Amino acid sequence: MTGACPCGQGLPYPDCCGRMHRGEADAPTAEALMRSRYAAFAVGDPDYLLRSWHTRTRPARLLLDPAQRWTRLEIVDTDQGGLFDNTGAVAFRAHYREAGRPGTLTERSRFVREDGRWVYLDAS
Repeated sequence: MTGACPCGQGLPYPDCCGRMHRGEADAPTAEALMRSRYAAFAVGDPDYLLRSWHTRTRPARLLLDPAQRWTRLEIVDTDQGGLFDNTGAVAFRAHYREAGRPGTLTERSRFVREDGRWVYLDAS
């Protein structure tokens, strides 16, 4: 993919979340991981989603819906998840279109460090 990264940071995809998707960089914060996971949904990268999922809660496989097109991410709130934290949470709204109709997924995702890397734990 070329062009702006779907995560909303305004950088080109290859220089932003693309680096994490290719395994060249780890997310420095829980919010950065949240953004990279959203971008993975937007570009259709289930392998990255599984790699960035906590081993205890990760599904055996993940099928993405090709009819769902992710269009915008809004970060609503963050709780911890910084450079020196071991846990964090990110509340967000992810906007999408499916069958020509708009939709929104609202979630509060929890993240933890596993082997020194931020990973997605679960959502509420």
